[in-house]
Amino acid sequence: MTITASAVKELRQLTGAGMMDCKKALVEASGNMDEAIKVLRTKGLAAAAKKAHRTASDGLVIVAEKDRGAALLELNCETDFVARNGEFQEFAAALAAQALSERVGDAEALKGRPFSGDPQHTVEEAISQRIATIGENIVLSRLALLEASPQAHLASYIHMGGKIGVVVEGSESIPGEALRDVAMHVAATDPRFVRREQVTKEILQTEREIALQQAIDQGKPENIAERMVQGKMEKYFEQFVLLEQPFAKDTLKTVGDFVVEAGGKDATVTRFVRFRLGEAAGE
Repeated sequence: MTITASAVKELRQLTGAGMMDCKKALVEASGNMDEAIKVLRTKGLAAAAKKAHRTASDGLVIVAEKDRGAALLELNCETDFVARNGEFQEFAAALAAQALSERVGDAEALKGRPFSGDPQHTVEEAISQRIATIGENIVLSRLALLEASPQAHLASYIHMGGKIGVVVEGSESIPGEALRDVAMHVAATDPRFVRREQVTKEILQTEREIALQQAIDQGKPENIAERMVQGKMEKYFEQFVLLEQPFAKDTLKTVGDFVVEAGGKDATVTRFVRFRLGEAAGE
């Protein structure tokens, strides 16, 4: 029989269960709404859905690496107690490994795929099952997939047992340990750009306007104000541009200097991804 989108929507509104779960329940119940609700309740999915409104801002950031690829994933729960639970951590690791193996770089796309640990159920269904078992809301909030470019390689770093995760891509001439040091630096300093050319015109204009107004408010003459603006802009680059930041392990040199020393004059960092636990929820 045909299950309409409106029926799936109605069941989802009644139970809060996932869309795929609702559709399967309706198929199993031959389209009967009451029976479909019973199906979801029997599987624990309706009970899990009741927890979906609860804030899941704890959890784990985890990385999987293999064959010049890396998947960085954030799986959230409600409490640190669950975040340290072995079952929760194994599940997060399995999701990251699946994302890397299947080359999936989007959280919503991964939710719709058969779960590698139980192919009869989707990842979304596997999450619902664990919500019912563990008793907390669980959210797959973010996923990033990186494939190393030619003449480049990746390094990763997980900080504080999964509070911050970083993957960095750099020239293949940079030793792995040195590139990992750069990943550690990114975890500590939270840069926004790799190089200053990536800073948008809008951001540059805003920063210049702020600096100029500050100089005017201090009563500085125009020529002095302009020099102050230039100085402020250099400070901005030093604060937010990775290659121009003072290197965390040796602040007398920049990250760019460190990379060249480690990998040669043409060595550089090309990109990075940084997840801090909970920031996707606006914390």
